[in-house]
Amino acid sequence: MISRMLATLLAVGLNISAATAQGFPEKQLTLIVPFPAGGPSDALGRAVAQAMAAHLKQSIVVENIGGASGTIGLTKLLKAPADGYSLGFGTIGTHVANVALFKRLPYDPVADFEPVGLAGMASTLLVAKLGFPASNLQDFVTYARANREKLTYGSAGVGSISHYACVLLLSNLKLNITHVPYRGVAPAMNDLMGGHVDFMCDQTTTALPQVLGGTIKAIAALSDQPPPQAPQVSTAAAAGYPGVNLRSWNAIFVRKGTPAPVRQKLNDALRAALADPDVTRQMTAVGVELPRGADLEPGAVSALIAQGLEHDVPVLRAKGEYLD
Repeated sequence: MISRMLATLLAVGLNISAATAQGFPEKQLTLIVPFPAGGPSDALGRAVAQAMAAHLKQSIVVENIGGASGTIGLTKLLKAPADGYSLGFGTIGTHVANVALFKRLPYDPVADFEPVGLAGMASTLLVAKLGFPASNLQDFVTYARANREKLTYGSAGVGSISHYACVLLLSNLKLNITHVPYRGVAPAMNDLMGGHVDFMCDQTTTALPQVLGGTIKAIAALSDQPPPQAPQVSTAAAAGYPGVNLRSWNAIFVRKGTPAPVRQKLNDALRAALADPDVTRQMTAVGVELPRGADLEPGAVSALIAQGLEHDVPVLRAKGEYLD
């Protein structure tokens, strides 16, 4: 008797969920980008949101809620209804690095959110000021070990991808170099171009234009493949450091508990957006790699988070740098 009642309740719940998804979306959606307007994540988020909106036949408003390395924006998503109308634009920083950098993170990246899918990835580069003595990773290691006390590296701030990438790189190389955090990637890059810091580790979306423009030099791609826009850049793996492999990523999330059929509709819209020729052309031009094949499945995001929590968080915690 109890089993039949439970089966009936489950069937009713599934029917309600399916009915809800069938009409979804019936109103405007909101994509929370937890960073200020104008950055690479914001540009990707807006391009994808516009293309998703066309597929869903409903507008998607992008709401920039910056501050505290993305935690303020994601906390707002956490408080929104789990109905698929509020989306969040998460990154390797918000869902991996923040776990190590906040003693009291106001959300759990795994327990509180469900991935809709990857929106884009970007290789990371080790770049240096013009005139830096090394031009490849092997020479960089030799020079840095001999001059570690006087070298400095810049970043967009503690918890940024430029900080994250350099911590992982230097840990792998067993080097301790002075970190100079800035309030954003623009002032950090300006000081690198001016020779006030020696090197940076940053994603292609911000570093590659300066490399191609000749204002800084690329030492190595910190991934298993060079960026498509600069195939001449050697990789860390080719230099004998296969453990140095970091791509930044951006993904769309919803609240945990959002009905599966709604998540599927959102994933379908995301796939359509990423197949849009205008989105492909716009994002490829700035160094974003769009996911294809199995990387379009929500599980690809879950795997990236799990990998980062297992391998990267302990390294970041060992630095003892916190944001709260």
